[in-house]
Amino acid sequence: MLFLLSLLTGNRPAQRELAWQQAGGSYGGSQVISRGEPDGADRSGPGAGDWPDPPDPGRPMPARPEPDGPARPPRRRRIPPWAKWTAVIAVGLIFRKAIASLALIALSAALHVVGVNVHLPSIKFGWPWQAGTSVVHTTTTNTDLGPWVLQKIEGISKPALGRVSFNFLFTHKVSKNIGPWPCWYASTFYAVGYASATVDLNPGPSWWAPATGHYALRVLTRPADGKPGSVSVSVVLPQPQLPQSVHDVAIDDIPSKPVSTQHSWTYPGFGCGVVLRPQFAQSVLYAQAQQLAFYKSTHVPQITRPLINAAETEAAQMIRNNFIQPTLNAFGYTLDSFAVTWAKG
Repeated sequence: MLFLLSLLTGNRPAQRELAWQQAGGSYGGSQVISRGEPDGADRSGPGAGDWPDPPDPGRPMPARPEPDGPARPPRRRRIPPWAKWTAVIAVGLIFRKAIASLALIALSAALHVVGVNVHLPSIKFGWPWQAGTSVVHTTTTNTDLGPWVLQKIEGISKPALGRVSFNFLFTHKVSKNIGPWPCWYASTFYAVGYASATVDLNPGPSWWAPATGHYALRVLTRPADGKPGSVSVSVVLPQPQLPQSVHDVAIDDIPSKPVSTQHSWTYPGFGCGVVLRPQFAQSVLYAQAQQLAFYKSTHVPQITRPLINAAETEAAQMIRNNFIQPTLNAFGYTLDSFAVTWAKG
């Protein structure tokens, strides 16, 4: 037992030497001699250089990595917010012309979609490095502007409708003879008819061929000094078409009570009128009124002339306000004059 205790508590120079060597690794890996020498021994001899030099007080101690832990990554330097905003403003000032041009194009397209006719200034798209090497044109030539406007006109898909209303009276009569005596009964009704004349705004590409002369655009003035240019446009359209069938005419609700009634007075007249006095069906009255209204809208000048005038007015306003004027505004022009003529025959 005493022998074992002496082994545990005894002096173990080899272990102490190993510990000194590991600690000395932080100071350049100097070797450490054994401490087995007696106190007061002379260390100035040849083996004195084996002792590690003490650390310099002015030199910082090297960082020792933490045991059993990963190395910390280097810390990123954050860009201050004022530097970011300065860069954004600088880029905006350099490319201000391109940004303003794209913004105006987007605004013009949005106003065209909602149907608002507003004149916007014209800014030609350009890069900063083009200012000193080339001349940036702020206007559009006749060759460029004419096809753009014509393309918008050719894209029209719906005809123009000129609608008018008119009132009239019609009589529905039934007859049934009683033996040799004639017997009939009639009722007169009041009705309101609605008819529409149409103008074909998309007659096809051949209609707008240059040789036909159905389309002409002339630039009067070009944009300059912030003022828009002016353009005159003239087009030739097919003549308005009157209703083509009874289905192109509508009838307002026909009152159930007639305006007046008539019947025959031949003997026995009273009995004839009472016997044939019917209750006319609305479908029968509507069909008769619709047929009569169709005839009036195609043959009576008091109705056909207003129909044609309404169709011509609607066609001119539709082309001008919805297609020509917004396209010219997008290019920095205004419509100075617009003329519509109608093809013959």
